[in-house]
Amino acid sequence: MSRIIQLAGMLAVAICMSTLPADAQTPSNQTTTRNQPAVLDVVVTSKPIHALVAEVMRGVGTPKLLVDGSASPHTFSMRPSDAQKLSRADIFFRVSESLEPFTAKVVRALPRRVKVVTLAEAPGVTLLQRRTGGPFEAHKHSHSHGKHKHGSEPDEHYDAHVWLDPANAKAMARAIASTLAERAPADTSRFNANTDALSASLDALSAALKLELAPVTERPFVVLHDAYQYFEKSFGLSAIGSILVDPDEQPSAKRISDLRRKVGQLSAVCAFAEPGQQPKIVASVTEGTPTRTAVLDPEGIMLEPGPDLYFKLMRGLASTMKSCLAAPG
Repeated sequence: MSRIIQLAGMLAVAICMSTLPADAQTPSNQTTTRNQPAVLDVVVTSKPIHALVAEVMRGVGTPKLLVDGSASPHTFSMRPSDAQKLSRADIFFRVSESLEPFTAKVVRALPRRVKVVTLAEAPGVTLLQRRTGGPFEAHKHSHSHGKHKHGSEPDEHYDAHVWLDPANAKAMARAIASTLAERAPADTSRFNANTDALSASLDALSAALKLELAPVTERPFVVLHDAYQYFEKSFGLSAIGSILVDPDEQPSAKRISDLRRKVGQLSAVCAFAEPGQQPKIVASVTEGTPTRTAVLDPEGIMLEPGPDLYFKLMRGLASTMKSCLAAPG
């Protein structure tokens, strides 16, 4: 039923966009003279990549965020105002259709002049296959170790949380700068300088987090939602399983009992949940076990959007993991 409602909502969005007034089908921001830089209207789906786009655009413009507040890109439903915002955009950045399923019909309904960029397809982005089987629960929802896939279209077999690898963030920043420069060539030097500065900051961040997490790389943990393998691979961490099939499911009492048994069998030091209902679930699952619990926020749901969000998000993940995984005392 929820899928039917979602599809109906997307159809309503498409209809809404197709009936917008004529001025919504033409660029909202025009260059006033040949020598004056264009003012770009840029819309971004979710907070982590919005932060990257904001860094690249620093001093030139400010991108608009679509999935704001505590909303999740996995379950986001567009409003008519969101549809209008998108229809007036020059560029629309998203991670991927598998991470942001609401974009599937939206991008097909957009005016042709709107440039749609799927950053998971950016050159240099490394994609990892989703983990299934054994201690990792098979996924049933639309998210997309081991096998790598470079620069080609991602699908449901690949993990879509690509921004959690700083190397991927650098690759996406380069693609963002290139796209912006195509639409605003007068600002190319600024975009490139911002991207160079961002890349240096990402390198420094990666080095700092590797040092911070080095003492806990061998400490096993489980997650309710398997969203962290890019982070794990980047910093040598040791996830040993996931314990929910769907991050939005509400497990039955029997399922809680089965999950508690699984956590005990895996001898996990920590079990990590995400904001929302998951902390209550993880508390029930770990009850009566020595496993500690903590909350991770891989999408920045609890953070204020802005150019610094990506760095706050990554440092927050590292700090929380280290605190939970570190040996007592």
